[in-house]
Amino acid sequence: MIDKSIRKEFPILDQKINGHPLVYLDSAATAQKPLKVIETLDNYYRKMNSNVHRGVHTLGTCATDAYEEAREKVRKFIHAKSIEEIIFTRGTTTSINLVAQSFGKGFLKEGDEIVITIMEHHSNLIPWQQVAKATGATLKYIPLQPDGTINIEDIKATITANTKLVAMTHVSNVLGTINPIKEVVKIAHAVGARVLVDGAQSVPHMKVDVQDLDCDFLAFSGHKMGGPTGIGVLYGKKELLEKMEPVEFGGEMIEFVELYDSTWKELPWKFEGGTPIIAGAIGLGAAIDFIQSIGLDEIEKHEHELIEYAMERVQTINGFTMYGPKTNRGGLIAFNLEGVHPHDVATVLDTEGIAVRAGHHCAQPLMKWLNVSATVRASFYLYNTKEEIDRFVEGLQKTKEYFSHVYTR
Repeated sequence: MIDKSIRKEFPILDQKINGHPLVYLDSAATAQKPLKVIETLDNYYRKMNSNVHRGVHTLGTCATDAYEEAREKVRKFIHAKSIEEIIFTRGTTTSINLVAQSFGKGFLKEGDEIVITIMEHHSNLIPWQQVAKATGATLKYIPLQPDGTINIEDIKATITANTKLVAMTHVSNVLGTINPIKEVVKIAHAVGARVLVDGAQSVPHMKVDVQDLDCDFLAFSGHKMGGPTGIGVLYGKKELLEKMEPVEFGGEMIEFVELYDSTWKELPWKFEGGTPIIAGAIGLGAAIDFIQSIGLDEIEKHEHELIEYAMERVQTINGFTMYGPKTNRGGLIAFNLEGVHPHDVATVLDTEGIAVRAGHHCAQPLMKWLNVSATVRASFYLYNTKEEIDRFVEGLQKTKEYFSHVYTR
C-alpha cells in the first residue's frame, strides 16, 4: 500500500464535512490536486504569465518553454514516438470530438462501420452517432457478457471488413471493466480499421504505452490524474494526424494566410488554434511528475488492494448489488442498495462526510442494459485508505438502517 503520509500532499483532504473527516470517493469524476500542481499553477500566474509561441520577451519565452516541456512529459508518460503526436485539448470529450469531426467526417462514408460498446461514456458514444448520421456510416455495438465484460469471439464477430473505426473505453467508468485493448487493436488492424481508446479511467491509474497497444488514437483528461480541469490530451499516430484537417481555425494554427486561402502549421500546432490552455498544460506536467515520483506500478497495486478489500467488506451489507466483473477490474464500485434510491444513498453518506457519485454517470445506454435508472459509485485513488473504506461501509449500514426505519414507521 502507498504510505498514508501521501495524504499530506492533498490539502483538500484535511477538512471536515458535516462534522466528519472528509472521505473522498469520487476520483473517477475528478481527482484531488497535490500541492505540487497547486504550487505550479500559482508560480505560473505569479511569475511567468504570458502567451506562448508569439513573443520574444522573457516571460513569453519562459511560458513557451514550460508549455512545450509539459508536452514532452506527456509524450514520455504514454510512450509516444514524437511530440508531434501529442495535442493539448480541453479534455477527453474534446479529444474524441476532434477525431470524430476530423477523421470521422473526413474519411468515413456510407457503408462503413463504426464499432463501439454499450459501456461507453456519452463522450465516446454521441460523437459517433453524429458521424454516422453525417456520413451514412453504420454504428455497431459489441455485446456485453452478463458480468459487463466483452469476449474475443464477440469482438471478432462485430468487426468486419467494412469496419473503419473502433472506439472503446479502456476502463469502464461504471463497471470497472478493463477491456482487452491490445487484442481489439490486432483484430481491428487486421481488417484495416483504426482504433481510438478512451483512456480517461486508465491513464491515471496504470501504465499505458501507446506503442505497445498500437492504438491509433488515445484520449484522456488531466483533471482525473491530479492535474487542473480544462486540460486534456489527444494522442494520434503521426501519419494519421498529418492527413487530418483541423477543426478549429484562427491564430496560432496557421502557417500563411492569404485573402482566399491559408496553410496550416506543422504538427501538433495545427490542431491547437487560438491561445492554448497554457497553465493547464503546465499543471498537467506537474501532475505527471507527481505520479511518476510515486510510480504507476505502486498506484495500480494500491488501488487493487483497495478494491479487493472493498469488495470483501460490502458483502456484509444486505441488499447490496454491485455491477461489473468480480476480478480484473479498475478501482471503482458501482452499486445499488435494495429499496433505496441512489441519490438518497449519496445524500446520507454526505451527512457522514463521505463523497460518492450517484446518477447515470453519463452512461444511459449502459443503465438501460443494467435495467436500472441510476447507480451509486465509489471510486478510489492513490490517497484513499482501507480505513476510509471501513467508514464507507459503516455509512452504508447506517443508510440501510435509516431507510428501513423510515419505511417501516
